[in-house]
Amino acid sequence: MLDAAMIKECADPSLKPAIVEQFVTAAGSGDPLAVTVKSGGRLILVPKAASTEEAMAIIRQYVGQAVVRVGLTQFPAGVGVKEPADLKPDLVDPCQNLRKGTAMFAKVLRIVAKWYGNPTSKDVFPQIFDDAVYAWKTGEFEGVSVFQAEDSGNSVTLGTVRPPSDRDETSGDSNPGATNAESPEQSQSSGTAEMRIDLSRIGGK
Repeated sequence: MLDAAMIKECADPSLKPAIVEQFVTAAGSGDPLAVTVKSGGRLILVPKAASTEEAMAIIRQYVGQAVVRVGLTQFPAGVGVKEPADLKPDLVDPCQNLRKGTAMFAKVLRIVAKWYGNPTSKDVFPQIFDDAVYAWKTGEFEGVSVFQAEDSGNSVTLGTVRPPSDRDETSGDSNPGATNAESPEQSQSSGTAEMRIDLSRIGGK
């Protein structure tokens, strides 16, 4: 789905390539134009977009009324945007979507790691990763709306994750907590700026 060159060029440098791959496998989509719409925990069937224009039309139609996820990383459209007209086509650009998605996921990882007490043991990282993926899918972790939350800024020791064969139960689209946990994403008027966060304190590749 993702080649090494694309990960090197587009993904957030604080995440190791293997973690980027696992993140997209667990929470993303193989289709750069994929648009997923959920309301009240239920999936709304929308036409499959065949172009950037079609994808953006679907996104603008539902943002603010439902939970809209887009692109390779299933980035939460509308976060930090006050009006649907302000949404940019780069949401469905593969490189830009990967850049935005991995930067946001790195922040979610930091939030989850902070809750765990920022452990340094690599044995703990798979659980942190699983919880971060769950938080990415639901928009919430321990009562915190992760997409609107302030970046903790804490350094995270980014370890390794388990092979996909061991993660089948957590990589599906079904989410038992989705009904109650998706509401934070719908708060589109939070006024937060577009997410550009300082990742300089995170370990290298």
